[in-house]
Amino acid sequence: MSQCVTLRTLTGLLLLISALAALPVQAELSVTRGSQAATATPESNATPEWIYTVRPGEHFAEIADALLSKDIPAIRLLQHNGIDNPAKVGSGDNLRIPLAWLQRQPNPARVNSVTGSVQLISGSDGTKRPLTSDSLIRVGDEIRSQAGTATIELADGSVVRISPHSRLAFNRLTQYGKSGMVDTRLRLNQGEIETQVKPVIEGGSRFEIETPSAVAAVRGTMFTLRTAPGMTDLRVTEGEVSFGPPGQTRRIPAGYSASVSTAGVGRMSIRRLPPAPEINPLPQQLKQLPAQLSWTPNGANSHRVDIFDAESGRWINSNEVSDNDFDINLLDNGRYEIHLAAIDNRGMAGMPGVMSFEVDLQARTAALEQPEPGATVNDDMPEFRWQLRGENEVARVEIAEDKDFGNTIATSEWAPDESALPSRPLTPGQYYWRVVTEAGGNSVATSEARSLVVNGTLPPVRIISVNYVDSQVRVFWQKVDTATDYRLQLSEEPGFNNIIKEATLSDTTAALRLIPGRRYFVRLKALSDGPLESRWGPGRELFLE
Repeated sequence: MSQCVTLRTLTGLLLLISALAALPVQAELSVTRGSQAATATPESNATPEWIYTVRPGEHFAEIADALLSKDIPAIRLLQHNGIDNPAKVGSGDNLRIPLAWLQRQPNPARVNSVTGSVQLISGSDGTKRPLTSDSLIRVGDEIRSQAGTATIELADGSVVRISPHSRLAFNRLTQYGKSGMVDTRLRLNQGEIETQVKPVIEGGSRFEIETPSAVAAVRGTMFTLRTAPGMTDLRVTEGEVSFGPPGQTRRIPAGYSASVSTAGVGRMSIRRLPPAPEINPLPQQLKQLPAQLSWTPNGANSHRVDIFDAESGRWINSNEVSDNDFDINLLDNGRYEIHLAAIDNRGMAGMPGVMSFEVDLQARTAALEQPEPGATVNDDMPEFRWQLRGENEVARVEIAEDKDFGNTIATSEWAPDESALPSRPLTPGQYYWRVVTEAGGNSVATSEARSLVVNGTLPPVRIISVNYVDSQVRVFWQKVDTATDYRLQLSEEPGFNNIIKEATLSDTTAALRLIPGRRYFVRLKALSDGPLESRWGPGRELFLE
């Protein structure tokens, strides 16, 4: 009798356990567009699911088409949710979708910015090429930075900043359809990266970085990972990271660093990061550079200063300084964010102090010095001099044939100098010159224009060809670059002592009506706006039969 009771009791317990296992998992987290992800606790074997909340105006068929893998028929989703008629699915209803049923497709990362020398190695054919902004990074590709840096944005908006002398491989870049979930797996073979990972959706999303000695799995955080032979170091400044040798990870919270060494099996050390330095206030808007950033001494021997573009996240530069101040310089106009951190005795940066500021430099008009207005020079490469009146400015000289600078014929290079030579020799003639100054990359000021005459003579005009049509002769001649007009003379003898026709022309061709059977001679000279004119070119005989 007792054996029967025991058997019935055991059978009941088994049925109860089976029933409990069949119940839907209750743990839910908010995800994209009001939908939710449900995941089993580590002790449960339930299939991970994503719960999608139907929006107003949506129909079941379009939801299934947008979210389900092509090999999963829509009817299976109805059956999984115990729905016998798709018309019953309405706004606000929840649909449970197993993660394995969702569409998956590769989604490349994009390069936000590159500074210095960085190389992209293709995962498809192994070709190497320089990494450039807006390049796409696909599965299997590897980035190798020499002295340069790069900022990469992943499909979900997460950002990876690659330090100099690093190697980062992109092993998986997968997106689960339109669910907002991603599966990103990277391998840092050498060097250092800094990441800002978007919060991932429990149960579906995955963001993991592997090194030769450790693995870091994250769910929305900011951290730095660096690896060298025999060692991997982690620094967490926001959120937490599961970190350690494969299969032996521990959760490292913000404010701590951890190191894994291959010298011993599973050997990991955890330390508190140095606190964020106390930064002395800066003006919110910097009107001139350089500006000095300073902070309260905190006992650290050195500090790391990183400057980022506040809009794009682009890594502008990184510096290690031994003093308690740093000169901010050579920045274009825009908004920036500075991260300042003390460096511990292992070379790991601590918690960052963060400060935002804006650079708003205004260019000022340069004061022209030499040549004087209306000056005459005998040099075809004259020196131009001016005086800069602003801070952090660059300038160049511009030279044109007209005072409106509609045709700029020469310039100099942009430089912080106060003198320059033209980019090419100037042929004799009259010119106009001015100096353009620039500050902050987008603020420009232009000086007044001055006239200048380059001494000499214009080159003689050479007749190219002569065409005869009926009683008309058309003459063509070579263009002189600095000429504004041409003087034509027609004579009946080669010495041009008796001119029978003279005209000023702006074109490089002229039509002449001649008396048949007579011999004529034609010649030309170039004229300019200034006092210069050319010698007469060689005469050309004309004869109309």
